[in-house]
Amino acid sequence: MSSLRSHARVIRVLWVIGLGLTIAGTFALMERLRVGNSMARRQRWTSWFMARLTAALPFRVTVSGTLPAQPALWVSNHVSWTDIPLLGMLAPLSFLSKAEVRTWPVAGWLALKAGTLFIRRGSGDSKLIQKQMGQHLLGNHSLVIFPEGTTTDGTRLRTFHGRLLSSAIETGTPVLPVAIRYVRDGKPDHIAPFIGDDDLLSHLRRLFANEVSNVHIQLLEPIASHGKERAALAFEAQTAVQTALFGEVAQPAELRPSTARAA
Repeated sequence: MSSLRSHARVIRVLWVIGLGLTIAGTFALMERLRVGNSMARRQRWTSWFMARLTAALPFRVTVSGTLPAQPALWVSNHVSWTDIPLLGMLAPLSFLSKAEVRTWPVAGWLALKAGTLFIRRGSGDSKLIQKQMGQHLLGNHSLVIFPEGTTTDGTRLRTFHGRLLSSAIETGTPVLPVAIRYVRDGKPDHIAPFIGDDDLLSHLRRLFANEVSNVHIQLLEPIASHGKERAALAFEAQTAVQTALFGEVAQPAELRPSTARAA
């Protein structure tokens, strides 16, 4: 790819980020003035921003399935930070993210002002996070979580952690499994994954230095959460995503409902 095209992409993304900073700054001012600062409004504007950010990224996106008619807990496999704008453009949503994202320059502040909930792994604040998630869902606001707890290279699926689905059971919110697949030249995209010790700037450089790749987002059948145990619900959601991504794959014994332990 020519350096001119790569630089043009960078300029476009920077313009979109500047637009996002303006929106986030407006919400910060509204917080201070205590006027018109509703989560519904934040989600609508965030979705609008995510659509523009996705358009500036080097992806051809196709979406299959039906958006839920009511608020849901979206559970998706996790390959890259780009999963967030790709899903966020589809509907008014909020995200549950690892606490480290809050410290990222620019992106962390944007995530905070967009209504993101942050979780610090191993800090013992899971009950507080579950309470916040429950309040969010009870307020009729959809929420996206990545129950694997980390990103993968897109060629496999990690175990879905059941504890992150407790809020759906407690509030009776349906769970919407989502499968994201990145493809380059007919094979799993090796550039899109954001894993290990990767940093955001280096990842952006790689994305913009290469040709456009394909992303397929599958919105699967919603799963009723009422009356289910969280391990069983997590297993059901994981199986749906696993099948959508890789076809019928035999599950290891520890993931089967009869032997699964609550996460």
